[in-house]
Amino acid sequence: MMQMEQKNLRFYIDAVSFAALDASLYLDSHPDDPEALEYFHHFNRARQQALKEYSMRFGPLTLDTAQSSDRWKWALQPWPWEMEDC
Repeated sequence: MMQMEQKNLRFYIDAVSFAALDASLYLDSHPDDPEALEYFHHFNRARQQALKEYSMRFGPLTLDTAQSSDRWKWALQPWPWEMEDC
């Protein structure tokens, strides 16, 4: 059950990351489009929130969500491709 939740959260992170990146590329050539900017902010916030949740539940996916309080744990956890399929 936990692996399915982890897989679903990873899928969600991939989806919102794609949407935020796609919007950022569009904004490179249309920087004054308020709808595109709002779209980007919405999906970027969703991405940051999902990354934070994933980090708390399963360990960090990105360096900006890695905790280094007591020791460096980033490399000690299974990498995403090392996880078993559901």
